[in-house]
Amino acid sequence: MTGQSGIRGFGDFRWEAVEHRRYKKDGSAPFRDISRQVLFEEPALGCELRYFEMAPGGYSTLERHQHMHGVMVFRGHGHCLLGTEVRAVKPFDLVTIPAWTWHQFRATNGEAFGFLCLVNRDRDRPQLPTEAEMLALRGIAAVAAFLDGNVG
Repeated sequence: MTGQSGIRGFGDFRWEAVEHRRYKKDGSAPFRDISRQVLFEEPALGCELRYFEMAPGGYSTLERHQHMHGVMVFRGHGHCLLGTEVRAVKPFDLVTIPAWTWHQFRATNGEAFGFLCLVNRDRDRPQLPTEAEMLALRGIAAVAAFLDGNVG
């Protein structure tokens, strides 16, 4: 993909000549029914554009990073945790995730949920919450409900 030019056709939320991959290779963090496609990567720009998609009830990993990234909901409706706030999200909503902010996306409406993510290609590894951090997050009623899948 790097350095390629041209147009990649799109259909059924898949792009031509783009590998449909597992969300994470090592499976070390909790997530469910989510895949990823790297749509664009260019070393000269230092970024990647990725598409993530979840089956109904799927979710991404609860994590935070040193780097920020931008997410645009592309398919379906769901919810996201951003810091300590839970928000309903729909197609074309833009979510800016600041550095060191806890975040997670969930397909909560009984439908597939997909989003585009723009991220620095040279980024740090995600951090998972410690036991103490998870207790603090769960101390917020809306966050606890979200983490337990009780939104939507």
